[in-house]
Amino acid sequence: MFYQLYELNHAMMAPWRATADAMRLAYANPLNPISHTYFGRAAAAGLEVFERMTRRYGKPEFGLPETVVDEQTVQVREKIVWRQPFCNLIHFERALPKGRSSDPKVLIVAPMSGHYATLLRGTVEALLPHSDIYITDWIDARMVPLTEGTFDLDDYIDYVIDMLHFLGGDTHVIAVCQPAVPVLAAVAVMEGNDDPLSPASMTLMGGPIDTRINPTAVNQLAKDKPIKWFQDNVVMQVPFPQPGFLRPVYPGFLQLSGFMSMNLDRHLTATKDFFEHLVKNDGDAAEKHRDFYDEYMAVMDLTAEFYLQTVEVVFMRHALPKGEMMHRNQRVDTTAIRKVALLTVEGENDDISGVGQTKAAQTICTNIPEDMRMHYMQPDVGHYGVFNGSRFRREIAPRIVAFQRQHSRRAKPVGRVIKGGKPG
Repeated sequence: MFYQLYELNHAMMAPWRATADAMRLAYANPLNPISHTYFGRAAAAGLEVFERMTRRYGKPEFGLPETVVDEQTVQVREKIVWRQPFCNLIHFERALPKGRSSDPKVLIVAPMSGHYATLLRGTVEALLPHSDIYITDWIDARMVPLTEGTFDLDDYIDYVIDMLHFLGGDTHVIAVCQPAVPVLAAVAVMEGNDDPLSPASMTLMGGPIDTRINPTAVNQLAKDKPIKWFQDNVVMQVPFPQPGFLRPVYPGFLQLSGFMSMNLDRHLTATKDFFEHLVKNDGDAAEKHRDFYDEYMAVMDLTAEFYLQTVEVVFMRHALPKGEMMHRNQRVDTTAIRKVALLTVEGENDDISGVGQTKAAQTICTNIPEDMRMHYMQPDVGHYGVFNGSRFRREIAPRIVAFQRQHSRRAKPVGRVIKGGKPG
């Protein structure tokens, strides 16, 4: 019922948003003398803040039409190359010069935790000059009809394995945040089955491999509440007239509310600063705010079965690091991983996946040779900075590129490695 009320509230606010937007345009119109006064700028700023706070944010675009390869600008085309009801696989196809050897294939597994894959736009942009990039584009569960069946953590692992099979040998996989557990599980299953298409390397970034280490507020909630509490309080049915009508989901707006409440003072300060930037005609600062929150506020629903299984297996039972995780009828044995190189990356100030939680993968993957493993902790970044921002581009991305090229199972590509890319 709460989801229906949420939708009703959005519908009721629609006329007010339209009115506020029309009035904002009137106050901001340079032909209106009031627009050149403090009152006019303040009124336009207040109306924009209201419209943005009550808006439903749609799925953003990656917006990466080109990249630079070997100091030459090349065109990039997004192409869906693999489809399933709950996920598309997008290939960023680069128009490389004829005769140039290909770069390593990289599968980026985006988080299925409320935001769209475009949250990793900066990740893709930084790696695109040096890698042949594919990324998982998870589908909003409220857009998937009930006739398509269910989707849980086991299905997620199957999807990862299927995509690695589709991409073929010598593929490198990167898991950002939430996918760290299912990607590690998928690789363990493949290695346990002597799968020849297991990836050449896996990079786990800011993921909850073992949430018993330095638990955060997110981890503490799962520890304090029984699974039935989550079933009763956060699982809701998709309302009419969405395609996924009656599908039980964990709504994206609840996930967003939880994340915002963790740093409410920071978001309130950002909103106040945005208002002041608009009044002062500081267009650059205001545009940065719009870009960030257009992405941050765009959320998607998760299937209830996936969400509940993840909470129980990852955050309550800690099944993977204990060696108790099951995939279908097979135990996930991380000690079976022998041929896949492992890179783990953490942020010093991560308040979502605490320091040490991702590094735990190095401990439980005991049979990966020492010369095929590496851990890196980036100073002075939080969770978002692990996969985005200037420090990611300058410090983390070069290490990922170098690590993947070092552990490629084929001849080294001709493409130039970015500076600072030596692992260590």
